[in-house]
Parts: sequence; structure tokens; C-alpha cells
Amino acid sequence: MLESKRARFESSVSPHLAAAYNLARWLTHNDHDAEDVVQEAMLRAFTFFDGFRGPDARSWVLKIVRNTCFTWLHVNRPRDVIATDIDQLSDLLPFACSGSTDDPETVALRKTEAYQVDEAIASISATFREVIVLREIEGLSYKEIANVIDAPIGTVMSRLARARSEIRRALARANDPGNRRGTR
Repeated sequence: MLESKRARFESSVSPHLAAAYNLARWLTHNDHDAEDVVQEAMLRAFTFFDGFRGPDARSWVLKIVRNTCFTWLHVNRPRDVIATDIDQLSDLLPFACSGSTDDPETVALRKTEAYQVDEAIASISATFREVIVLREIEGLSYKEIANVIDAPIGTVMSRLARARSEIRRALARANDPGNRRGTR
């Protein structure tokens, strides 16, 4: 029976490990911490796998990872859990891949822009960062995100709007010549 549970667990959960790690990495800001969180989340998921009902293992797994992350952050880095005072992310990404025929200058510019967007996302609170990662990077629907974070869809929409606004502000600051090091 344990072998059967393990096989079902692996077939249901394994396809979502990359998304689980990605969410944990964005929330913890650290590869090793993300690995630890995902490992703990997978232990929790396996323990409660008998209670899993439904076709959507992805949302179920991400919800467990999210809760495990926030528990871990609360214990290890409580300042990261504090929410800031609370349109599309794709609008922020003018460097979307266009092909491999780009000249080195264009490639370097895209890398710089990608770094700025990553830094902007990393600069917002975990409350907002999680919805951006789930929506824009993992591609979850509003309903799936609401299920993962255990909040109404309106809250998801509000947090996404505020997260996008915070990212825009961070990108504007990053591109403000007065904010650059060595220019003052």
C-alpha cells in the first residue's frame, strides 16, 4: 500500500517540482533555503497525500510550498514576511526573446533589463512577490492563485495590481540617472 501511495504521489507531484522550487526560490531569495523549503513541503505533501482530492495537483503542491515558505520565513527571516503598504508584467519586459540573430550589444542590453526586472521583483514584499511569480512566471489563473494563497480572487487581483505598480516604481528608480552609483 505504501508503494502504491508513493507511486501515485510521484506521478502527481513530480511534474510540479520545478514550479515548487521556483516559487520557493523567489520567496526565500536563496537557492539552498528554497531546496530546504521544497524538501520540507514535499514531506508535508506526502504525509497528507491521502487527503488530496481533485485533479489539480499543481495548485495543491504550490499551496503547500507557499505555506511552508511563509512558515520558514516567519521563523528565519520575519522581516521578509511583512507586507509593504499596499498593466501587465509583460509590459515591463520589452526584452522578450526575439531570436538568436541579435548583436552582442542587444543581448547585453536584454541581460541588463532582465537583471533589473529580477531585482525589482525581489525588492517587493513576499506577499506581492508570490502572486507575481504564480501568475506571470508559473502561469496560474487567478482562480488557481486564489486557491494557493487561500484568498478571494479580488484579493489576488488587488495584490497583482499593487505588485505590478511596485515593480514599475522599482524599475523607474533603477533607470533614473540620479539614482545610479557614482553620479552624485
